[in-house]
Amino acid sequence: MQPKNVPLLFSAADQARLEALLEIDLADVVTDWSHETDAALADIEVVITGWGTPPITRDEVDRMPRLRAVAHAGGGIGAMLSATAWDRGVTASTAGLANARPVAEYTLAAILMAGKQLPWIVRRYSAEQAPIDREQDYPDIGNHGRTVGLVGASRTGRIVIELLRPFDLEVLVSDPFLSADEAAVLGVTAVSLTELAERSSILSIHAPAMPETDGLVSAEILAALPDDATVINTARGTLIDQDALLNELDAGRLYAILDVTDPEEPLPSGHPLYTHPRAIVTPHLAGSAGNELARMGRSVVDEIERWSAGRGFAHPASRAESMLP
Repeated sequence: MQPKNVPLLFSAADQARLEALLEIDLADVVTDWSHETDAALADIEVVITGWGTPPITRDEVDRMPRLRAVAHAGGGIGAMLSATAWDRGVTASTAGLANARPVAEYTLAAILMAGKQLPWIVRRYSAEQAPIDREQDYPDIGNHGRTVGLVGASRTGRIVIELLRPFDLEVLVSDPFLSADEAAVLGVTAVSLTELAERSSILSIHAPAMPETDGLVSAEILAALPDDATVINTARGTLIDQDALLNELDAGRLYAILDVTDPEEPLPSGHPLYTHPRAIVTPHLAGSAGNELARMGRSVVDEIERWSAGRGFAHPASRAESMLP
């Protein structure tokens, strides 16, 4: 992983836990497998990975014949771990659930702010520096009985549902794998994506990025949203038809709060979304950052503790995620 992240991920107490579980040198961080000798890799049984991990390809798996487990301090593991590892019985885990919590918290904040139109009123207030007639100019703001539509009942989407429960909101969810019965257990209403757009004044995206979901929130879905609706995206930029969204913003019809864009981090210099009066673009802040990295690190240590005791991982990765041969 990136060496700078080691002390952010693992507190002194968690480093001590790792050192009690494994023969490990936390100061020896791999940034390039080609710099490691075959002799050094031959004895490795566990690899702890994180952001910036050099891919563990078939060649690396061949050089680590004793490799038994990979614990990833991050979300998706597919672009990092060769399918060959699974073929040889390696098990893997991710801190995806730990990373989903701050994304959901960011989303909750964005939903509540959008309901009050806070970002846009702040901009007007700062520009005019004069009293605003809230009742006259903003008769529809507020979070009393507002309808929020979530695209995807993913790990993050389900935490968002949990966080929204205390509020006086109607929550709709569009997910082809969510049954009406399961939606009822979650306390939400399952609807089609088109119906969700038609009924929601806030649409928040929590679907996975894959070829089938590219452009999922299409021009047609954006057009179905009511005037002054807000689109929130903390998933992946490819899930939205970004050009169509920009057209809706330019037309003065929609607002957007985007933590991810297409391309991601950053958009090209001078892109209109940076300064658009109806958009807020943040630099992929929703996921774990700062002191939130420690939550992912603690998850990894907990997983290593379970694995070393023979209980298996609580948050296993799937072989189906593999993007490397």
